Amino acid sequence: MGMATVRHESRIASALMGAGPGPVQFESHQGVCGAGVLFTLPALISQGLLKARDIYTYPRRFYYSLESILLTLAFMALSRIKNPEQLKQCKPGEIGRIIGLDRIAEVRCLRGKIKFLADQHKAIDLNHKLIDEWYKMPDDAGSYLYIDGHQRIYYGHKAKLPLKYISRQRLCLAATTEYWVNDSAGLPVLMVMGELTEKLEEAIKDLIIPELQKTKLLASEKKHHDDLPACTLIFDREGYHPAFFEELWNTYRIAIITYRKNVHDLWPEESFETKEVTVLGHPINMQICERETTLNNIVFREVRKLSSQGHQTAIITTNRQIPQEVIAGKMFGRWSQENFFRYLILDYDFDKMITFGTEQPNEEREVVNPLWRKADHQLKKQRERSARLKAKMFNLTEEAFDAPIEKMPLIAQKQNRLKTKMELAVQEEDRLREARSLLAARIKVKEMDEDKRNNRLNQESKQLINIIKPKKFIRAMAISL
Repeated sequence: MGMATVRHESRIASALMGAGPGPVQFESHQGVCGAGVLFTLPALISQGLLKARDIYTYPRRFYYSLESILLTLAFMALSRIKNPEQLKQCKPGEIGRIIGLDRIAEVRCLRGKIKFLADQHKAIDLNHKLIDEWYKMPDDAGSYLYIDGHQRIYYGHKAKLPLKYISRQRLCLAATTEYWVNDSAGLPVLMVMGELTEKLEEAIKDLIIPELQKTKLLASEKKHHDDLPACTLIFDREGYHPAFFEELWNTYRIAIITYRKNVHDLWPEESFETKEVTVLGHPINMQICERETTLNNIVFREVRKLSSQGHQTAIITTNRQIPQEVIAGKMFGRWSQENFFRYLILDYDFDKMITFGTEQPNEEREVVNPLWRKADHQLKKQRERSARLKAKMFNLTEEAFDAPIEKMPLIAQKQNRLKTKMELAVQEEDRLREARSLLAARIKVKEMDEDKRNNRLNQESKQLINIIKPKKFIRAMAISL
């Protein structure tokens, strides 16, 4: 029967006769390890923990019901049990009593149930249902959405993932990208996974907006005034592209707030005024100023913040309705999403793989040609060598001006040798440039060599766990506190 099992009749009836889930019975105990998590149960249920029953098909013959599996995963998060394997170091009977059974499911059983749910590919449907529950009425939280990408590093060897720059490690590593959407309070709303090498702009247009349109946050039948946006997206400089901002407004009536790039001018300091700006519920005095600015023949509102050191932080937006204090407050409140990522990494280990395996991406999607990338890297290195040779020639020329006449023949010999190396370097640079020009910079996945063709990790189980653990748990904790 297994360790800590005491309800033998129910287990035998379920295993041999398909009698259904074991009955939930809470019993009196002197002390149960971790029982304090039950105080958050009302908040978990209010955030839709059991809404999965309306989405997933789950047989009645299993001893562990869908509700018990969901509660197990939620209580694992509350107890900082970061993955199913860590249950081996826990007392199964203690956690079982918390969910009203004799013991929790063992690791293999729990993984089997997760796989059973993931195979139905309904995680995004569950997310849509939860969003409609969380934002039943239009409010400020759902009108402003923070968007950012999180790189999940892959340390295995079976998947052929593209290389991505990991800023927290300052390295290019194999990774997948999760694009998270959080509301203005920093609470998680939606998560989509990139196929291969999408940029933030492409992810917003092709992945995030289509999913938001299936919810009340951005429903197609949602009515709005001509100057009133359906919602406002807030993101960092990665998604900066003025033409893209205009497309979002003209096509979807979506406004943006982001930092402006390539700011070269300074506004007069006397034009800034001290105003009270609310950042994540905290009033802060800031020196800010607003003007209209034209970028790529598109007119934006630009708000700048003046720091005590004289630095000016430029923010642009296409939202014409909100005051400048709100623009600054929402932009600087974006750090709530950065803190959300850091919290999940430290307390959840949410980059951990849930199930192993790979799947094929859309073969029509374009990616950077690996051969072109290699040729481009070689050309870049050759240009660096040429630049170093030119620097040496410049130093020799400077030395020749001040050197005595008897040293001039030696310097001339060095210059001749260096000139020969420079000519060879230029020839090699031209050869590499010509070789790169013969290669396509981007190709479709199906055009890649079979042994180097990119694939992706299984996404459904990770999507499901991200809904059950981070989203429900963090939102429930916010309500409890």
